[in-house]
Amino acid sequence: MNLSNGVAPVLSARGVSFAYGPEPVLEDVGVELSSGEFVALVGPNGSGKSTLVRVLVGLLTPRSGTVRLFGEPPDRLRRRWRVGYVPQRLRIAPDLPVTVGEVVATGRLPRQGWWRRTRPADRAAVDHALESAGLADLRRRPLAELSGGQQQRVLIAKALASEPELLILDEPVAGVDAAAQRQFRDSLVHLVEEHGAAVLLISHELGAVADDLDRVIVLKRRVVFDGPPAELAATGVSLGIHADDLPLWLEELA
Repeated sequence: MNLSNGVAPVLSARGVSFAYGPEPVLEDVGVELSSGEFVALVGPNGSGKSTLVRVLVGLLTPRSGTVRLFGEPPDRLRRRWRVGYVPQRLRIAPDLPVTVGEVVATGRLPRQGWWRRTRPADRAAVDHALESAGLADLRRRPLAELSGGQQQRVLIAKALASEPELLILDEPVAGVDAAAQRQFRDSLVHLVEEHGAAVLLISHELGAVADDLDRVIVLKRRVVFDGPPAELAATGVSLGIHADDLPLWLEELA
């Protein structure tokens, strides 16, 4: 395994291939993240981004290749709280009789254990997560009363509450207003800079974080670009100045 500055990566995928039936979705994909890195994964529709994410977190088994989270296969990772994952679509039944605060608090369970009493550190982490996602004023609001964008922010806060060392987010700001996107950006930057976490963000909307990214990975079944945003900008593709540049360029890759 290659080391970055002498430290093993928190996420490493090598030679990963995957197919639904005979049609390949991923071919010989390699991805690596180290602690303190903020990386965006982008690609045209149908490029395999969401499939790759599901492989990385262990929800799908690759046809070939290896995936390691903190040096372990995803299905053998003992301290699951080290990885936070926000899926593309809401996975919480919206009619559950629970409040925003109760849902976010469940993010602490993998770390504290369901059998242990809530500690001050747990309450502080939940408060911080709610604030970071712009939900502090909604903590007692029933989940069913929230809009789709607000419910997505609940999932983000739930992931932040576990204080993960690796946070993977699949299109987390789709349908979220500009003000909430800026607050979301601040929470990710805080997680990287103050806690040394690694963040892998899958999104077409990178304007809010364009100036904060360390690398951009462009996927089209294979990795076709992996480098600093400045190198991508040198090809004439902007991440944040013109909101349509990146999506249009990605679709031209299809």
